[in-house]
Amino acid sequence: MAEQTSSSVTIAAEPAQIMSVIADFESYPSWAAAVKEAEVLSVDDRTGRPERVRFVLNAGAIKDEYTLGYTWDADREVRWTLVEGKVVKAMDGAYTLRDKGRGNTEVTYRLAVDVTFPMIGLIKRKAEKVIIDTALKELKKKVEQS
Repeated sequence: MAEQTSSSVTIAAEPAQIMSVIADFESYPSWAAAVKEAEVLSVDDRTGRPERVRFVLNAGAIKDEYTLGYTWDADREVRWTLVEGKVVKAMDGAYTLRDKGRGNTEVTYRLAVDVTFPMIGLIKRKAEKVIIDTALKELKKKVEQS
């Protein structure tokens, strides 16, 4: 699963503010349309941030319940990988934050997903792009309204 899709957006906020919104998984159902439930299963004692999170997702063509494992690099990056899923059989992703100064941060979202049903590579990349663009748009709106 080497191929990843990525996209970036600039958000009018400091990296710490953005990362705190990203780390607040239990609030996702209130602002991320495809996330119906999110439950933190465990927290990293070292960082105090979630390390395992269970999601119930309804993203149109993909409906699933899955668990992701997270690793955090301060307010610079968070990476995740699939621990278990039903429809999703592999998922690797990351948010990378780059402080651009003057209260602006570039957020890059990278994602690679594989599902249990056959999907042509081009269609899979298109689906990833829609997921990424929607997530970045929703994150930007949530952070900038806070």
